[in-house]
Amino acid sequence: MVRNRAKKICLASSVGGHLQELLQLKPVYEQHEHFYILNDRIALPDAMRGKTYFIRHSERDLLFFVNIWEALRILWRERPTHLISTGAGLAVPLGLVARAMGIKVMFIETFCAIHRPSLTGRMLYYIADRFVYQWPYLSSYYPSAQYAGKIFDIRLGG
Repeated sequence: MVRNRAKKICLASSVGGHLQELLQLKPVYEQHEHFYILNDRIALPDAMRGKTYFIRHSERDLLFFVNIWEALRILWRERPTHLISTGAGLAVPLGLVARAMGIKVMFIETFCAIHRPSLTGRMLYYIADRFVYQWPYLSSYYPSAQYAGKIFDIRLGG
């Protein structure tokens, strides 16, 4: 992998809440070339149109191996320098392929994992180059990871 080339970021997540978390990071990635990988087809916001790939939705079944192939095909074509994922299931095959290709992997544990880690987080903790969690209660589960606070800017009011 070339060290001095510009950053190109692959942003991968399941649709729904995981994608909303990823989109909260726009200030981090918007100045870099980037593309998305999602596990279901959805109506895309304008900013994601033309730069989103879709892979099959796998629920820890044999489609995991199809996801490995899909990840390899997409990452080989796009050649990102970094992969950032908020989960869920697609993060594991993408993380494995990215590591094998020398792509830096960052995983952000889901906002929903407050007191106990997610299954995806427990797996990606050992794959990711950088692992971030959002709740301080998870520090004992992820001793070498980084607590970064909440991604969502939550405001309740009326």
